[in-house]
Amino acid sequence: MIKNKKIITVLLAASALVSCTKLDEHLNSTYTQAQFTNVLGPNGVQTLLQLAYVDLGTPFTGQDEVFSLEENTADESLVPTRGGDWDDNGVWRVMHNHTWNADHGQILQVFNNLNKLNFDATNVLGFKPSTQQAAEARFLRALSLYYLVDLYGQFPVRNPGDNLLNAPQVYSGAAAAAFIISELNAIMNDLPADNKPSHANQTVGKVLLMKCLLNQGAWANRASPTFADADMQQVVTLGTSIMGSGAYTYEANYFHNFDVNNGNSTENIFTYVNTSGVGPNNSGTDARWMMTNHYNQYTPDNPNAGWNGFSTVSDFYNSFGVGTPMVGVTQFAAGNISGLYADSAVDGRVGEKYYPGVTNISGIKPGFMIGQMYDQNGVAEMDRKGHPLAFDPTISPDMKETGSNLEVTGIRVEKYPPDLSAGPGTYEGPSGNDLVIFRYSDVALMVAEAKLRQSAADPAGALAIVNQLRAARSAAPIASLSLVNTGNLYDVNTLLAERGRELYWESVRRTDLIRFGMFNVIWQYKPSDAATYLVFPVPNQALAANPNLKQNPGY
Repeated sequence: MIKNKKIITVLLAASALVSCTKLDEHLNSTYTQAQFTNVLGPNGVQTLLQLAYVDLGTPFTGQDEVFSLEENTADESLVPTRGGDWDDNGVWRVMHNHTWNADHGQILQVFNNLNKLNFDATNVLGFKPSTQQAAEARFLRALSLYYLVDLYGQFPVRNPGDNLLNAPQVYSGAAAAAFIISELNAIMNDLPADNKPSHANQTVGKVLLMKCLLNQGAWANRASPTFADADMQQVVTLGTSIMGSGAYTYEANYFHNFDVNNGNSTENIFTYVNTSGVGPNNSGTDARWMMTNHYNQYTPDNPNAGWNGFSTVSDFYNSFGVGTPMVGVTQFAAGNISGLYADSAVDGRVGEKYYPGVTNISGIKPGFMIGQMYDQNGVAEMDRKGHPLAFDPTISPDMKETGSNLEVTGIRVEKYPPDLSAGPGTYEGPSGNDLVIFRYSDVALMVAEAKLRQSAADPAGALAIVNQLRAARSAAPIASLSLVNTGNLYDVNTLLAERGRELYWESVRRTDLIRFGMFNVIWQYKPSDAATYLVFPVPNQALAANPNLKQNPGY
């Protein structure tokens, strides 16, 4: 017989949200506070809360988790098949093509992992947490529910003491938005007032509330989102309070927000904290560079220095080309920087500049990697077949690579400068780069968006915010600003394009495209689309476990 069976059930029963496993007891039904303390000690509630924080790692750091559903389904990322690499029965290509179904493995695992966070955060509430602990747990649950309704259109909710034999209640659409918003308003003043990005606090709560207010009209009708004026005014009020607090400023170097020392970034509002080297509960952010780098791109680890998959498309890359081409370059028109091997002369967010602690050790220059790659000594690198390791913007129309270009097609994106602090052999493994979930620039851009959407629009105020951000990124100011150009996804004078330039590969692009009414338009390597794909299917396994979940139309 297993001793302390009930506490094991409490800690592991997350599968009840998505599993058919029969359970013979109720959550927290007979396990007393004294027994609980005896098992986990006097800090047991904090231990449970920390377990919920640890749950953030899996859905947000993995390349095949929320990142894939938000980025590979959008115009910022795709994963070509390279011979026998990155085929996986086509699971990556169908994401970019918008041809997935309810049996897609990534769609299932993201649903499960977000619901594990949902369950574990709820579980904290059953063991007499302090007011602050309860507020943090409810925030973590609200965060998981935000992503669930955004991705799947619905979410299950249990409360402490609910009978695990009964299917969880399910919220969808406007009711789902109202539930999350009510939770955030209820806990806001009970969250810590500090601005430490390692845990939920009042600023973090405000950012999530802003996101809910902006997106709730899309959750109600993704094909034709609406934006209530009162919601937009509240977004401006919340965001302005953050911007006026003096707690956050733009970093002089954009990529410091993502490097191994980004724990001291002045922009990061909420992060999943990591530690270099082997450590407990460290999911690591190494996937952010391993998934895109070539096998030979860091000499000490060749030929295992990358997984050589994820790329971006040239049309998105060209959206950084605002204004005049680089000095001395005449063969490319304004707004087209492909082939320029662009650097911060165009926009600091493009990168491809020397980065201390990275370039001098590996040759890697964070940002968009295009053209010939070099090692730390300036020696041109080669692919595994002995061809120049020169990343080519052109990808095969069907995303299936063959021949001499097999390993080098696609512009690569190095948003997170690799953690090379522990020396050779640790480049792939637990890294010290904290995973960024909320960032200050997103707050500023949400305020600008709300200013444009409110009934008494303030285009001058929105433009000033955007140009202040662009100045911080060494990018030229733009003369005018609108929300979106429905005839041109990459119109440089639109807020949607600016959000792409600032927040690329930060797992927000799909959500943005839906909110701006541009998710179903045709872009590179996506020849067709349908309204069905505005929301993901509820995984078939989840439907079988919970009759309250309903499959989304078209699946």
